[in-house]
Amino acid sequence: MLVRTIASRLVPKGRSAATTTTKSMITQRCIRSFSSSKADNWVPNVSMDTDLVHGGVVPDDKSGAILTPVYLSTTFVQESVDKYLDKGYSYSRTNNPTVTMLEEKVAKIENGHGAICVGTGMSATASCINAFMNAGDHCVITNCSYGGTNRICREQFVPLGMEFDFVDFSDPANVEKAIKPNTKLIFSESPTNPTLTIADLEAISDIAKRHNLLHVCDSTFATPYIMRPLDHGCDLTIQSLTKYYDGHNIGLGGALISKTPELYERTKLIQNMHGNIMAPMTAYMMLQTMKTMGLRVTQQSNSAMKIATFLETHPMVEKCVYPGLASHPQKELADKQHRNGLHGGMLWFDVVGGDTAAIKLMDNIKRPWTLCENLGATESIITACAVMTHANMIREDRLKVGITDGFIRISVGIEDPDDLIRSLDDALNSLA
Repeated sequence: MLVRTIASRLVPKGRSAATTTTKSMITQRCIRSFSSSKADNWVPNVSMDTDLVHGGVVPDDKSGAILTPVYLSTTFVQESVDKYLDKGYSYSRTNNPTVTMLEEKVAKIENGHGAICVGTGMSATASCINAFMNAGDHCVITNCSYGGTNRICREQFVPLGMEFDFVDFSDPANVEKAIKPNTKLIFSESPTNPTLTIADLEAISDIAKRHNLLHVCDSTFATPYIMRPLDHGCDLTIQSLTKYYDGHNIGLGGALISKTPELYERTKLIQNMHGNIMAPMTAYMMLQTMKTMGLRVTQQSNSAMKIATFLETHPMVEKCVYPGLASHPQKELADKQHRNGLHGGMLWFDVVGGDTAAIKLMDNIKRPWTLCENLGATESIITACAVMTHANMIREDRLKVGITDGFIRISVGIEDPDDLIRSLDDALNSLA
């Protein structure tokens, strides 16, 4: 009787408690106690740069604190049984006020209906596949993606009875050819990690709609400042918040953003069942670091273009790939899909002398470059993908998409690009 009483208060007219109670409890939006009477006193149609700073965050009503408080509370007191969830919170595995604020802000920046924020980017990827695929279902996925994405599909989901075809997404026709009767999901990544291949999201989204399929895009390399997949017809967006949202090598996080209420309800249920919600302190830090995303991404993109131009003409460099270069095979698509003439802070190059020379360069390059994993941070990072980020790919598959043993991926930070170029020049010249 007690369960029925609580359930009856959460059920919309015309729907049964049995089918709606769980979703309603999980997806109920926050009724924040830190609202402000001046919260809506804004000039209309502010830019993304302004939304990155404010994005719906309002001063605390009681104290006037300009930042969202950190709610380090596991549970939330209910006024009565009859008023259960009236304030929007019961247990922090389901919802937490600090995390909710980040989720609402991420959804706003990505132009989605709602978002879940979880512990890592891989957690967001796993949540997506768990939410929308079952045993016997098939997914058409890019043949070049973050190594962890490739591995979890092969090592976890295939043994559970799911099917994956890894396809070259540079030609949308390849995607359509790979669709089967049991296909449920199209999984793109643009630009791809680490080869910087661009997927035509509008064309692929049209294919998905014709076949009544969901289309998700991992847009970590692009960031919403450069491209928002939901603006190009995608149903879902994956972000590794660890990268450009955080941007300071501080916190781990991931987000899965949904275009519709129905998709959001499903992802929120998965988040609650898996218990992978982001920690409140991490959410608090992300709310601060994402404010400077526009400034950082602009600087990183401009510096990356300058560095790529230098590398392309250096006699010790065989090939340099960056979407902003005229030599990029998909430059026209990159210009169409990427906003503000920006193409991100990621690029890669091959050196004369092959793998041995490339490994020597990475082992000996001087600071401010740092040899490590991660990307998108204020510090410039050089990465040996074959032994770091993509070591878990099958070697044959890795080589097939162009990730050689000496593949050099760089993530450009916010340092003076001339200092970064001088260090690269010294390292390259030492190979001669």
